Order: sequence, then structure tokens, then C-alpha cells
Amino acid sequence: AAGVGIIARVPLASGLLSGRYDEHTTFGPDDHRTYNRHGESFDVGETYSGVDFELGLAAVRRLAPLVGPESSMAQFALRWVVDQPGVTVVIPGARNTEQARRNVEAAALPPLSAGQLDGVRDVYDELIRPQIHNRW
Repeated sequence: AAGVGIIARVPLASGLLSGRYDEHTTFGPDDHRTYNRHGESFDVGETYSGVDFELGLAAVRRLAPLVGPESSMAQFALRWVVDQPGVTVVIPGARNTEQARRNVEAAALPPLSAGQLDGVRDVYDELIRPQIHNRW
């Protein structure tokens, strides 16, 4: 209505919301998820969206039961972003054509249910909000 678009970038929190990582995951020394984990080199919000890696893993574990059989964790997260009022475009990263294809498929999924949205909100309010809202 105001002629303003919202671009949702880094919607998978540097891969954290892919559901592929656990506490044993390591990244190369030249990967920002190693050298910028706490904002040492540039804004911490660019790595895991400012969320502590271990706490982010706990959040993903709590979100996993909300993901239906028709989607992956990454698609679930992208669908959540697409469902947000005012979002014009989502820019997820992809390392290969299969990831890009699966990302695009998230837009065709049905909107998340009220139960799924409530579950995401609960995880966010309990685990994520305390870590990032003080930065705004």
C-alpha cells in the first residue's frame, strides 16, 4: 500500500534452518560460520541471523516436529517467510541446482497451519527473541 517492498535475505540463517547441521558440524576456516560466529569480522546478524549456533540447533530440533511430510526443514522455513504479510521476495542461497529447485518449490506449498504458526511463535518467543530483540 505504501509502495515499499520487503526483501527477506538470509532466510535460512546461513544454513542453520536447513536442518542439516548438528553440534558436530564444522565449517572451513574461510567460512564466515567459523570466523564470524560471534561477529568478529562483520555484523553478527550475517551469521545465523545473530543467534548462537547451539541455541539455533535447539530451536531447529524443536521446530522439526512441525514440519510436515510434504516439505523439508528448509522449505518449511522458507514457507514461513513467504507467509509473512508484506514480504515481497525471499532470497535464499543455494549451492547447486537441486537446492535452488527445492527452494522454489517452497512457494508452491500451502500456507502453514495455525498450529504450525503457533509452534514457530512459541519456539521463537522462548529461544530466539531473548537473543536478538535487544539488537533492534
